[in-house]
Amino acid sequence: MRVILYTGKGGVGKTTIAAATAVRCARRGLKTLVISTDAAHSLGDSLDCEIGPEPVQVAENLFAQEVNALHEMEGHWEKIHEYLASLFNSQGVDDIIAEELATPPGMEEVASLMWIRRHSEQGLFDVLVVDCAPTGETLQLLAFPDVARWYLNKIFPIERRVMKLARPMVQPFIGIPLPADEIYGSVRQLLVDLDSMKEVLSDPKSCTVRIVLNLEKMVIKEAQRAFTYLNLYDYQVDAILVNRVLPAEVGEGYFTDWRRVQAKYQTQVEETFAPVPILESRLFDHEIVGPEHLDELGRSLFGDTAPEAILYEAKSQALRKVGDEYVLSMKIPFVSREQVELTQKDDELYISVGPYKREISLPRVLRGKETRSAHLEDGQLMVHFGRVS
Repeated sequence: MRVILYTGKGGVGKTTIAAATAVRCARRGLKTLVISTDAAHSLGDSLDCEIGPEPVQVAENLFAQEVNALHEMEGHWEKIHEYLASLFNSQGVDDIIAEELATPPGMEEVASLMWIRRHSEQGLFDVLVVDCAPTGETLQLLAFPDVARWYLNKIFPIERRVMKLARPMVQPFIGIPLPADEIYGSVRQLLVDLDSMKEVLSDPKSCTVRIVLNLEKMVIKEAQRAFTYLNLYDYQVDAILVNRVLPAEVGEGYFTDWRRVQAKYQTQVEETFAPVPILESRLFDHEIVGPEHLDELGRSLFGDTAPEAILYEAKSQALRKVGDEYVLSMKIPFVSREQVELTQKDDELYISVGPYKREISLPRVLRGKETRSAHLEDGQLMVHFGRVS
């Protein structure tokens, strides 16, 4: 199954472009599902139809779904949900409010991950188009499998053993319910599912990310940051989509300054993201709502190109031998040396860029070797490994 994730700053038109991509794929004869992971759902408004937490058919070959975190928690993580609700109840929280609070922040995104994995396993669709939340939430979503793996391997076994021993002695004195072992079983299954989800999301042969932007300074800056962090987590960006470009027929006068600003930023986008393909769509003179108008937007963006095609292929990581050293290279553009921190512990390399941290399990060939040096070269982080002296 082909998976396409759309992200970008809030308000740039991600939902509309995701829906337009899905419409074009469906009209090419591909069984297509477009799914929204944004808590502020607007996918149904874009398609001009009612959709819900399960996939519903909205046109020939076209299905749509808006993930509901509460629905997912109750349906698939009932034990976790029940425990959290009882925890809040024990502190005097109203029943209805406790039910709402029992859905932790970020569960909308986690539930979306589960659906992507589920659809991939079921194989009912040819194409899955994901309308992601604004950039920050999307990056947390995509980083979640790495965090889950770390928690599952490092903290979870210790915490579970400690709680199993301490629960009978501590429970009578603290006045709140402690998680039973079955709760830990549910949490473990959730973490295992998230870990396996990484295999789907990070497979460049089937899954790519597309960044949507407008020709505005703040939007482009956020797109650059997203591009950096997506490369850090080894997700393939195969296109940059520029939305709402003023068309040539817009005359001089009121839009003169806007045309000049957009022309400047068009050049900047091309220089910044090259060689990743840049796709543009004009600002239409009407609202883009409903399948026909969405198809018009899709044709403006993709032309004769198949929207489901992988538009750019390049590895963000590579390992090669140079003399007696091994060099691990990773593409992380738009950062300075001061923004990158490296830590090696045993067979794991920790790379921090700003607020995001990634753990990389080193391949066998690097076992027993230590980091000798690292430097940035044309947007590539080069880490040199050699034998322990």
